[in-house]
Amino acid sequence: MLVDSHCHLDYPEFADIEAVNARAKNADVGAMLTIGTEISRFPGVLAVAEKRENIWCTVGTHPNHAADEEPVKLEQLLDYAKHPKVVGFGETGLDYYHKDTGPDLQQQSFRVHLAAARTAGLPVIVHTRDADDDTISILEDEYTKGAFTGLIHCFSSSESFAKRALDLGFYISVSGIITFKSAGTLREVIASVPLDRLLVETDAPYLAPEPYRGKKNEPAYTRFTAEKVAEVKYVDFTTLANATTDNFFNLFTKAKLGN
Repeated sequence: MLVDSHCHLDYPEFADIEAVNARAKNADVGAMLTIGTEISRFPGVLAVAEKRENIWCTVGTHPNHAADEEPVKLEQLLDYAKHPKVVGFGETGLDYYHKDTGPDLQQQSFRVHLAAARTAGLPVIVHTRDADDDTISILEDEYTKGAFTGLIHCFSSSESFAKRALDLGFYISVSGIITFKSAGTLREVIASVPLDRLLVETDAPYLAPEPYRGKKNEPAYTRFTAEKVAEVKYVDFTTLANATTDNFFNLFTKAKLGN
């Protein structure tokens, strides 16, 4: 079984969620984590997870929405996290590629999510784009205040960044980018990451892997990413699938099939 550790199933592209779920299961993607990006839309994220035993969710504000959402509050995140289907915080982090939200506001929001992860003992999903130096510096600074767990989602950073994240106990989540012809450097970095610290994801509806690049992504396509990661790691597909699935449940300890 595979787990899609990062997708956005509340988006309108997945209005027919039952068909999406069925296609995922047919591709051996037996579980999914649908990710919160705006606190104001969290009820819709939770509704997707509540109705399906193989889907869980997270709560948080994406850095690109930090300006158009109400400032996220620690107590608010912790309250939402009491729900059995909420297994982590985010996605949060820093995105300096898009200029709509200034760095200060993003960093403040990021630190609140990290405080929630530290307080609740639940993982945090970290997004970083054109902001790796500040992202890892904040992670390391917040870690000195108390340990927390999490993952770097849709990893596309350097080997040095990966090592510093791994040193904090973080996991690395690989998206369909690894299948792109231009992603040779990324494949080299992922080759250096221990198998017991890797997860796979789609980020659906974005970043469809080859051979669907440029089209709408969906959880069923996790398999193409996993096949490429297996190739990069020089392991068979079953070994990769078992390892990344075990890693998901080791990190997201609230996620249990049958709940």
